[in-house]
Amino acid sequence: MRTLAGWCVRHRRLVVTGWLVALIGLTAISHSVGASYKDSFSLPGTQSFEALNLLQQVAPKASGDREQIVVAVEQGKVTDPAVRGQVEAMLAKVATLGDVASVASPYGPTGAAQISSSGEIAFANVTLTKQAAKITTGEAKKFVDTAKAGAGNGVQVEVEGQVAKSATRASVSSTGLGAAAALVVLLLVFGSLLAATLPLLTAGIALGSSVAVIALLSHLLNTASFSSELSLLIGLGVGVDYALFIVTRVRQGLQRGTPVEQAIVDAIDTSGRAVMFAGIIVCIALLGMFALGVSFIYGVAVAASIAVLFTVVAALTLLPALLGFFGTRVLGRKARRRLAAGELASSDESPSWGRWARTLRERPALIAAAAAALMLLIAVPFFSMRLGSADAGSDPAGSTTRKAYELLAKGFGPGYNGPLQLVAQINNPAQEAAFTTVTAAIAKTSGVVRVTAPTLIHSGAGKPSVATADVYPSGSPQDASTTNLLHRLRDTIVPASSSSGLHVLIGGQTAIFDDFAGVLSSKLPLFIGAVVLLSFLLLTAVFRSLLIPAVAALMNLLTAGAAFGLITAVFQWGWAAGLLGVDTTGPIEAFVPVLMFAIVFGLSMDYQVFLVTRIYEEWHRRGDNREAVTHGLAATGRTITAAGAIMVLVFAAFILGGERVIELFGLGLAGAVFLDALVVRSVLVPGLMLLAGKANWWLPQSLDRLLPHLNVEGSAHQHDKGGQPDPHAHVAPAPQPLLEDAAA
Repeated sequence: MRTLAGWCVRHRRLVVTGWLVALIGLTAISHSVGASYKDSFSLPGTQSFEALNLLQQVAPKASGDREQIVVAVEQGKVTDPAVRGQVEAMLAKVATLGDVASVASPYGPTGAAQISSSGEIAFANVTLTKQAAKITTGEAKKFVDTAKAGAGNGVQVEVEGQVAKSATRASVSSTGLGAAAALVVLLLVFGSLLAATLPLLTAGIALGSSVAVIALLSHLLNTASFSSELSLLIGLGVGVDYALFIVTRVRQGLQRGTPVEQAIVDAIDTSGRAVMFAGIIVCIALLGMFALGVSFIYGVAVAASIAVLFTVVAALTLLPALLGFFGTRVLGRKARRRLAAGELASSDESPSWGRWARTLRERPALIAAAAAALMLLIAVPFFSMRLGSADAGSDPAGSTTRKAYELLAKGFGPGYNGPLQLVAQINNPAQEAAFTTVTAAIAKTSGVVRVTAPTLIHSGAGKPSVATADVYPSGSPQDASTTNLLHRLRDTIVPASSSSGLHVLIGGQTAIFDDFAGVLSSKLPLFIGAVVLLSFLLLTAVFRSLLIPAVAALMNLLTAGAAFGLITAVFQWGWAAGLLGVDTTGPIEAFVPVLMFAIVFGLSMDYQVFLVTRIYEEWHRRGDNREAVTHGLAATGRTITAAGAIMVLVFAAFILGGERVIELFGLGLAGAVFLDALVVRSVLVPGLMLLAGKANWWLPQSLDRLLPHLNVEGSAHQHDKGGQPDPHAHVAPAPQPLLEDAAA
């Protein structure tokens, strides 16, 4: 690390030029090639996936995505000649689009049921030739624009469905707001505009390059449409934090009178190592999502890992090069005047955090117990979390999908926004009759509003046919009643009413989301176990301890639980939802807990590594656990909380993004970082380490011989191979904190 840092400082022009060339080149290539994001689900072994496969094999033109064009009139009825002529002309244009397989008009022979009893609202079912994931954004916008072009003269036209949602997806424009908020915090921490802009500049160049790589990667790997926004959210937070820790360490070295290059090299050799290990743990947590076996998640995991990787590499190469250009100018004016006058700092510790560390040292059990109780209380709503998928009723109020949802609910009932689809292979007339019997039984089931007449699709001579029918529930797609109905139909009604060897599958978009939630829930324990185990092993090798990694894992799980409790209370229960602009409650998207756990676990481990690394250094210097914890917390508390404040502001800015998924992540991650930095790392972890005493640093000799020795504290402190203080090494006297913060 020292060699790398020294080379980057001495060849700073080459390093900075290389990063700028990479940024410009990758961005240019990305813009010329474009992106190919896809919200592609693949759920082998589920009924919804089997139903889709059957349609694709036997009746490919009927296997595409299904959209609904909703028409409403301000006066009169949709059956009025003028209105009918206008709507039919629009539907005819929609039918000519290349990706449209069929349009079921409300004015067709069987379209009477698609007109509301009031006659003011009607809908047309549009079947596309392929699934929404394979429809480009341009094609989706053309479809929506063609439909909405039929509005006017008192006729309202709205579109609902996955394609319509992708065409009108809100763009997250809060990155700039988050960066501005981060700059304010950095100014308060550093007191120097130059020092404050360095972390943002480093993170910005890294993220610009990584976003271009992610866009290019979307052509090779199925990558969800929100991957770039989520990667920006994560990358901006960790990128600024990583640079903050290194710049802080450089400033501390300069204020002790260390030459510029030596201060930079020492910072990379200490804080830089912590950044590297923290970044590795974040990537482990993100890539651990491959254990879920759900392809939809793979692209998101890889995209976020790329963003983190670029920020780590930038912090270890670009940042020291920039610091080499700016030298002592990263200090504030007062600090530079004191340095010029020969007034050198003798401690990195903050007096206020020193006082808090001593208070905690006096009553660690009581204070830690109170902090744990607070975290557990916030986590209580998590046990009521309901996984699913929020429907269009949770879309932004002005979007066409939200308007279509409300019109359908008003004219027909909320269940018309997400019908279940019955699909069965028909090999003989007896099975065709049996399918009709099944639909009749379902129509009599409580919670079902309507079942359409069976449609038989012939695939050609000598080939089996496919029968389909739509089931409209009484509840909306996101209601628990719809989930219960789906399971009741699959487990009881359909098997009891089937005969002649008929196998009826229940699919459709609503069923797909429910199956997706079920698959993720069943594999979540494996994912959590894999991430916790890998991070435990890495921290054991780094800190030569069993207790510290165990406490870290437990605390990270507690932070994740509190974050889940927070989003459940707001987005599912509706607590304080109005204050955050959330006007509709619903289930938590099934993939949100998975992604949030990976991100929260990784980010929480960042602070654990930075805190314990400094305590580890002090342990080797002092050989006294209480002193090591006290002085380690005093030296890092201010920086960790400042880093936490930056992440909170960056993540909180995404609550204003306008898209529910991003808002969920914004609130969950902001809350997690706030609680982790303020409660877990500042109270719980040091409190537990004080209570544990020397047991913190115990590792069986047999295990010590097996594990690789990973140096996280650099070469500044000498210690023996076993991780215990070296009695022959020089132990510096315990430094006393200055009367003012070292970062002033």
